[in-house]
Amino acid sequence: MPADLSGIELRQLDTVVLTTRHVRRGEALFRTHDVFQSLYAVRTGSFKTIVMHRDGREQVIGFQIPGEPLGLDGVCSGTHSCEAIALEDSTVCIIPFAQFESLCRESRRMQRHLYYLMSSEIVRESSLMMMLGTMTAEQRLASFLLDLAARFRARGYSGAKFNLKMSREEIGCYLGLKLETVSRMFSRFHRDGLVEPKGKQIHIVDAQALARV
Repeated sequence: MPADLSGIELRQLDTVVLTTRHVRRGEALFRTHDVFQSLYAVRTGSFKTIVMHRDGREQVIGFQIPGEPLGLDGVCSGTHSCEAIALEDSTVCIIPFAQFESLCRESRRMQRHLYYLMSSEIVRESSLMMMLGTMTAEQRLASFLLDLAARFRARGYSGAKFNLKMSREEIGCYLGLKLETVSRMFSRFHRDGLVEPKGKQIHIVDAQALARV
């Protein structure tokens, strides 16, 4: 939420955020074609958003960490166009959209923030398309790690050391790479002294060199 909300706006927002919901690892927060009613904010844990191919294959289209929104895909048509699956035991804050929309009409700061969230989704999808269309395998993985590091850092976590809750296979599905390619790139980055993987934990040793890949 915006940092410059007034006391009155914060109290109004408290009345809109109804409750938190626990989502166990592997469970869906919402599924494709579910009726859109609420926005969600990841409070703890992490999620992946996916769409399903006609043949049943899964395509990962995003990963969400604490402090990030879920559910904006439903604003357009009134139904969700993707599925949000918990990567670990997680909790979300539920924000009924109708009430949030009313609050935005009363608060220009909240209205601008909603526009900001929607614009960020457009930019994220454009960046993903550019990455898939123009970058090499090494550049895709490097860009993914640096983007994740920046998002953790923006939310007060370490941008140098963090845990990857998603599997190597899920990373590959998101980046359009095979599992073997992702594993090979991690090994190469480790060998070149760029990152130091320890199980799920990633330590970015040389962020500047990683950005030059």
